[in-house]
Amino acid sequence: MVSPLDRSGPPAGTLMARLDRPRTADSTRVAVIADPHLSTGEAGTSKLFDRTEEHVAAAVTDIAERDVDATLCVGDITKDGEQWNFDRFDEIAADLDAPFYSIPGNHDVPKEGYDHENLPMAEFEARYTPDGQGFPFHVAVGGIDVIGVNTAGTDQLLYDSHAGTVPEAQLGELDDLLADADTPLVLAHHNLPAMSEQVHEHKQLAEPDMFVPPEMDDPEPFVETLERNDVPLLLTGHLHMPSAATQGSVRELMMPTTCSFPQGYCLVDVGPEGIEVRFVPVTDFAGMVAGHRERSSDSVTARGLTGMAAVRLAQFPLIEE
Repeated sequence: MVSPLDRSGPPAGTLMARLDRPRTADSTRVAVIADPHLSTGEAGTSKLFDRTEEHVAAAVTDIAERDVDATLCVGDITKDGEQWNFDRFDEIAADLDAPFYSIPGNHDVPKEGYDHENLPMAEFEARYTPDGQGFPFHVAVGGIDVIGVNTAGTDQLLYDSHAGTVPEAQLGELDDLLADADTPLVLAHHNLPAMSEQVHEHKQLAEPDMFVPPEMDDPEPFVETLERNDVPLLLTGHLHMPSAATQGSVRELMMPTTCSFPQGYCLVDVGPEGIEVRFVPVTDFAGMVAGHRERSSDSVTARGLTGMAAVRLAQFPLIEE
């Protein structure tokens, strides 16, 4: 008889990364959710739409027990920006004790071809940015300065594309916010080129027919702004996997998705010794197996991204400074 696997795992998740920076005098803990893609009416696909409510609810239940200072989301709250899906997400997230802040993902903002009315960007800002600041936003969370950037666009910017960019006007405001921040932690949905290059590498090595997901247009000014202000860490989403990359002097950590394999969120602890990022699953063993099966069989591209995610999970911790 084969002995069952020990599925309990560590109570605070599995170490994904340990970094020297950022550092704070007092301990700060945030939870980070990426790409929930919550849908109340769809089923199937690699995003496991019919299980997204369950996964978000599991994340919220777990986060509520972790004594976090805030919960952050790096975008794609909904399937495709539907108002009713934002409403359902808010109903579930109401069980969070600490503040919740989010930036939009490319599936949260209006796009050409949608046959529904999106949540207006002004309403997104009112719901998910501190005091309705808009983008970029800045909020002090414990000892860190959380700064959120909109790379996904609006009904007038990137309307015909799922690529990302940081427009010049937002860059100027970002520069000012970073200049006044003591311990910045920046949130952006889209990835820097060094992270996107990992997909090109996997395509070349393992999946020559896979599609490379939309990347960031003209990323250099954004990178230069981060470098000029000595930003120690950028948190992103978009590709639905845990990963790490360095662009110039900027360290990027990509957060795993709650919706599809590997279904989870991250606990981020910052203190005098630096920062620890831990991966916390939002489903059980059977659910993780099902997530891997559904995502890897959905398409060549989904299979490639699933393979990348599996390799990175096997390499945990991705960074240990």
